[in-house]
Amino acid sequence: MVAIPVNARETVTYKGDASPGAIVIKTKERRLYLVQGDGTAIRYRVAVGKSSKQWLGEVEVEGKHVEPAWSPPDEIKRDNPSLPDVIPGGSPRNPMGARALTLSGGGQYAIHGTNRPDSIGTFASYGCFRMFNDDIVDLFDRVGVGTPVIVLR
Repeated sequence: MVAIPVNARETVTYKGDASPGAIVIKTKERRLYLVQGDGTAIRYRVAVGKSSKQWLGEVEVEGKHVEPAWSPPDEIKRDNPSLPDVIPGGSPRNPMGARALTLSGGGQYAIHGTNRPDSIGTFASYGCFRMFNDDIVDLFDRVGVGTPVIVLR
């Protein structure tokens, strides 16, 4: 298992319009903030979409999944035809990692763990948000279905 770098997850001062409990993702910073009720947020490092795969907007957590299986979306399968149709949850080849928070708006995006911790802090995905597995487990335990997710530049 890869050690989480110092300051991978930390409590910081938060100034913004989001309500306590909301998740705010700042793609330019490659950071995810879980807004607290006391003027702070828990800040996590994340991997975000490649420049041509980024999106902005407001969605919500639609589902919570422990060690989810992964079926590559059509676009990823087209780019990587050798991928299997399904990679079982818990497999070291599964890119979803330990947990996944699926997002509303069509079922194609999630905040999830990763089997590639070296990608955290980069522009790496097809639009999902990757976290260290220890961090997604922490976030997963703190939020529920219906949690607002605001994706900003």
